[in-house]
Amino acid sequence: MPRGAPQPEPAPGLYHRVVQTRPGQSAFAGLRDRLAIAPEVAGAIAAGRPVVALESTLISHGLPYPQNVEVARAAEVAVRASGAVPATVAIHGGRVLVGLDEAGLVTLATTTGVMKAARPSLTAALAGAGWAATTVSATMIAAAAAGIDVFATGGIGGVHRGALGVPGESAPPTLDISSDLEELARTPIAVVCAGPKAILDVPATLEYLETRGVPVVAVGTGDMPGFWSRESGIPAPASVPDVAAAAKLAETHFDLRLGSGLLFCVPVPEADAYPLAAARAAVSQAIVDAGAAGIEGPALTPWLLSRIAEITEGGSVRANVALIVNNARIAGQLAVALAALAGR
Repeated sequence: MPRGAPQPEPAPGLYHRVVQTRPGQSAFAGLRDRLAIAPEVAGAIAAGRPVVALESTLISHGLPYPQNVEVARAAEVAVRASGAVPATVAIHGGRVLVGLDEAGLVTLATTTGVMKAARPSLTAALAGAGWAATTVSATMIAAAAAGIDVFATGGIGGVHRGALGVPGESAPPTLDISSDLEELARTPIAVVCAGPKAILDVPATLEYLETRGVPVVAVGTGDMPGFWSRESGIPAPASVPDVAAAAKLAETHFDLRLGSGLLFCVPVPEADAYPLAAARAAVSQAIVDAGAAGIEGPALTPWLLSRIAEITEGGSVRANVALIVNNARIAGQLAVALAALAGR
């Protein structure tokens, strides 16, 4: 469609809900010109069938080849087994690809120098000609533009330790806060994860989300999931017993049109969980090691995750793989339940 041409309004229904900045104008109208939606995904959206968006940074930056492709495939299989259509999101050639085919998955997994696209870098990613992998915030934007209401990821970003300063220390606050949190506050998508990443300041992350009006809901537990661990020792702000209740909550939230997303936090499967005390010790040691090595800024998170994998002798990686696939499965169930509530 030519740039500037009138944008067709999406058909009514749960899987065509968009944010309105003013009557008749979609908040993501400009991005919709740049969407390349796979035929299966486009057909499902048009028919109101359940669809789950999946991010792609785990493919390009999260795991080595060929494990990254295997996990991406497993996540898509888990969505399909739940009765929904998977839509892995990435960027290539100035287009947002909503639904990667097998060739795209492999290319993204084996290409070096892939850019990570978040809201702040989405413009640069689309202005370039190469590949970019979408983070939580960029995937939420793409899902909202395409008309997809459910998105599965591993863990969200949040408030990093030291972002608000450290009591008793003279170092200034880093203000290192992920754009994931602001995206949750402004884009109405149901995000399924295993909680904030364990390397973060989880209490501060929850406070930030509360301030920005984002419901944070644990599924099947009263404790916040601890990412690699099933618990965190922190009470969940809210909880529901199962996916059916989560769907009802999401439907109500969307119908209220408050403008924000909502975060469903699901514990990692018990068989693959890493003990909480051991996980905390590994994170603490990795942070000390990072300080000694002078690692900071954008390089810090991948360095910490790699170091924690070493300290845990792969235990954190096994838990990470398991929670990614489990979150995709639960997200598929949530999308199916939402479609059923909408009578589709």
